[in-house]
Amino acid sequence: MSTNKPYFWNSTENRLITAEQVNTIIGLGALFEYATEGILVTDSTGSIVMVNPSAMRMFGYEKDELPGKKIEILIPRRSSHSHEKVRENYNKSPQPRSMGVGRDLFAIKKDGAEFPVEISLSPFESANGKFVIAFIIDITVRKQSEAALNRQREELERVSAQIKQLNIELERKVEDRTTMLRETLAQLESSKNELSESLQKEKELGDLKSRFVSTVSHEFRTPLGAILSSSYLLGKYIEKHELDKTERHLGKITESVRHMNMMLEDLLSLGKLEEGLIQAKSEDFDLRKFMTELANEMQELTHKGQKIELDLTNIDHFTADKRLLKNTLLNLVSNAIKFSEEHGIIKISCKLDASELNIAVADSGIGISKADQEHLFERFFRAQNAANIQGTGLGLHIISKYLELLDGSIAIQSQLGKGSTFTITIPSK
Repeated sequence: MSTNKPYFWNSTENRLITAEQVNTIIGLGALFEYATEGILVTDSTGSIVMVNPSAMRMFGYEKDELPGKKIEILIPRRSSHSHEKVRENYNKSPQPRSMGVGRDLFAIKKDGAEFPVEISLSPFESANGKFVIAFIIDITVRKQSEAALNRQREELERVSAQIKQLNIELERKVEDRTTMLRETLAQLESSKNELSESLQKEKELGDLKSRFVSTVSHEFRTPLGAILSSSYLLGKYIEKHELDKTERHLGKITESVRHMNMMLEDLLSLGKLEEGLIQAKSEDFDLRKFMTELANEMQELTHKGQKIELDLTNIDHFTADKRLLKNTLLNLVSNAIKFSEEHGIIKISCKLDASELNIAVADSGIGISKADQEHLFERFFRAQNAANIQGTGLGLHIISKYLELLDGSIAIQSQLGKGSTFTITIPSK
């Protein structure tokens, strides 16, 4: 059996038969007439030779209208001229193929209406010449379905894009609202902290006011009482010409007035410091002369038998705020005098080098406990063993503020019953 001919299965006789036998059984004419696809046969010149009924219905022509016409009659005018060249090239090398792969093909009906088609070409040759069979399918419904599907896809993409944009906007709104909420919470927390700080400061201020009133009332009442009683007795002693008792009470009056004056100075200094009214103004001055005059001035204020010793090492000119330094030392030496017993020694040591000035004020007084040393520079603080000694508890606090303005520092060494040493350090400028 030759292998270059097509064979078909005959189910009636249960065997293979040839194409010629198929034609004998059913007739090729029947296939041409009753095929659902449009079929055209053209010759080598492009003239239509045969048209099946499906093709005639597809293009809207009657039976005898198309044979003899050029195939270009079924092609839109915009493509008919170029189609002639395509056809000529195909006839030079004919082979079965599908037309329009990757691009849209259109045909034109008798009434001029265009419609999309798919075309398959199959060349053959007979005794009468070369021919091409064109199998044509109207794909209008398919294109409409594709167009509808594309529209649905585009609509879906558009809706998806809108949903995506809405999600983005919603996320942005949520983020903005979250940010606003965080900021609001932060502001509330800040307000809460500020309110707590204000309440704490108000409480501290109330405590300070109470301590201030209590301290000042007590400290002023004592010297005022001494002044009144001494003034009363002074008049009686003058009448009796008792000079020794007169001098003693005059001394009490002088000491009480001096104490009241120091309290007022402390209160005024504290107010100015806290309001920022005191600023450091540096000047160059003779440190030896300055220390000597200060020691002589304070010697006049010492108690019975007390002595101030001055030790100066490598002393020369120094640059700082002279007024603040003097007020600091006056407070320190006054405390040393106040808390030392009669006939005690107050030693002032002063040492200057290239980087800093160190001044130590040492006394042999009552000393300060470790527990009290931690609070010594707080406002209105009085050590437990100093409760019966006159004072406002402001002196050391004011000293610490003065030293802040001088960029300096203060250190303390003390032992109960053995005295205290305060050392200030101020950097050289």
